[in-house]
Parts: sequence; structure tokens; C-alpha cells
Amino acid sequence: MRIANDYFMDKWPDTGKEITLHKTWPSNIWTRGVYYEGLMALYSIDKQDKYYDYAVNWGESHKWNFRDGIMTRNADNQCAGQTYIDLYEIAKHEKRIENVKASIDSMMVTDKVDDWDWIDAIQMAMPVFAQLGRIYKDDTYFERMYEMYNHTKNIEGENGMYNKSDGLWWRDKDFDPPYTEPNGEDCYWSRGNGWVIAALVRVLEQIPEDEGHRKEYITDFKSMAKALAKVQREDGFWNVSLHDPDNYGGKETTGTALFVYGMAWGINNGILSEKKYMPVIEKAWNGILKDAIHENGFIGYVQGTGKEPASSQPVAFDKQPDFEDFGLGCFLLAGSEVYKLSK
Repeated sequence: MRIANDYFMDKWPDTGKEITLHKTWPSNIWTRGVYYEGLMALYSIDKQDKYYDYAVNWGESHKWNFRDGIMTRNADNQCAGQTYIDLYEIAKHEKRIENVKASIDSMMVTDKVDDWDWIDAIQMAMPVFAQLGRIYKDDTYFERMYEMYNHTKNIEGENGMYNKSDGLWWRDKDFDPPYTEPNGEDCYWSRGNGWVIAALVRVLEQIPEDEGHRKEYITDFKSMAKALAKVQREDGFWNVSLHDPDNYGGKETTGTALFVYGMAWGINNGILSEKKYMPVIEKAWNGILKDAIHENGFIGYVQGTGKEPASSQPVAFDKQPDFEDFGLGCFLLAGSEVYKLSK
């Protein structure tokens, strides 16, 4: 984890530097937000000042605000808030949290709950609601995030994005039935499902034991873990298409890391069976270390940005993805929970 993170920090010494490819983005977009989620997870088990300083510099570079400002309703923009709040809890400077709260509060005064019309959004923004609800002891944040989660799960598209019978999620309404993969199966994108299981982890960490929807979140989490264990590859990874291994089949690190994160957290918190899931985690984590991590810390087999198995192909050991920050974030999240297992 240190090697992989140092590789990235050395490559991006200026935390405020814009990201330029075919266009230019500010460095507080969701891809970088996911990286900082992972960095804070690493910091939680390896308290090096350089990690904390790097994260603080990032927040300060953006004046603790979101892309498009506090009135944004876009979950991708709000992803940065998870780290801003983490840093606020370390040193309670109001400027670190005030824009995050203002943005979410601007949503709370409306009745609109259909913003999360793609499942990635659940990870990007739902934990922010949970964090605010815990910090301010205000259950209305918990209720609103559930209304939005429920819309994505049960209403979005025709019947929601969650297929209870398979325990997995369609990425958005473009992929729910009658859409199928080439083999006739439903399209369950690996990283999309990874975002959901990661979101459930991060929400369950925040909400109290007696929160009214906690049991449903745990049920969904356990159903996903069970479904995912069934489709793991022999080499430990998961394919980008969970039910069609021949549609762009091959190793993919981000979905695999997010599943490791979820399952390891589940064991660490007494929700998943160690006997059943430890072999799955061991195979996946060792697969990542053996097959994906370069000696210099670069992470291979990362599918770049997109929304389906066909996105950003091919995925390969030596291929540089369009954005490499979020892949590292996924790896650090996984590693933080595996480290706790090892202890």
C-alpha cells in the first residue's frame, strides 16, 4: 500500500493541479475523491504526517468546495465531501465541513429523490449523508439518503436497479432487462456493483445500530457478498462482466478490490462468515498483489472510466488507464481492511 501510494504522490506533488487528457478537469472530481477515501483509510492504519498533509492540501486547494459549487446535486461532485468530513473530524475547522453541509442541505429542502439514477452515485454521495447525520445527530439525513437509495434500488428505470433474485445491480436503466450480455445473461458491471458494496460499508460504519434501515442495508450487503463469491475467477479476480465471463473477460483490479474491501469489512465487523469468505478474500488479495502491482507501485488491470464491460478496453497489466487515481483508492480501501484482518 505504501509503495503504490508513494508512486502516486510522487507523480502528483501538486494536489491542486488540474487533470488534463482530452479535456481538463479540476482535481476535486470523483476519481480523485475516491483516491482520497483510500488515502484516509491508509492513514487510519498508518498515521504518517505526509498522508494527512497531502489530503489537507487537497482540500485547501479547492477551498473545501465541490466542482460546480455548493448548489450541485451531482453525486460525483459531492464525493470529495467524504474526505473533507474525515479531515474535519481530525481537526474541527468549520471551513472543512460547511460547504459539504450546505450542499446536502440544499437538497434536503426539496422533495426530489431521484438524483442517483446510476448506481455509482450511491458510493459517491450516500456516505456523505450518513456522516452528516452522525456528526449533527440528525436522523433526517438518514431518512433522505434512504429515500434516495430506495429510489435507485426499487423505482429507477422500470423496477429499480437491484435484482433481488441475483443479488446484484444493473448499472443504470440502459442495462436493465430486456438488455442482455452476449451470452443472454443480465449485465452486471463489476465496478458498478463494487461501488454499491463499498457504499454499504461506508454507510454502515456511520449509522447507529438502531437506525431504522440498517437491517435492510445489511441484508443487501450479505446478498451481494453471496452473489459475488459465486462468480469469482480462479485467479482471484472478477471479470468486468459478472455473469458473462467471455464479454471482455480477464482480470480487473478495481471491482476486485472493492469486493475485497466489502467482504473483509464484513468479517471484521461480524456480519460475514470468516469460514466462507476468508478464502475468497485471500484468493483475491493475493491475486492483486501477484498479478496487478508493478514493482514501482503502478497498478495494472485497472479498467478506466466508463459504465459497462466494454468501456476503456482493453484492460491490461501495462496499460495506463485514463485516470489512475480511483484505482489506487479502491486498492487502498481493500488493503486497509485486509490489514485489520491480518491483525
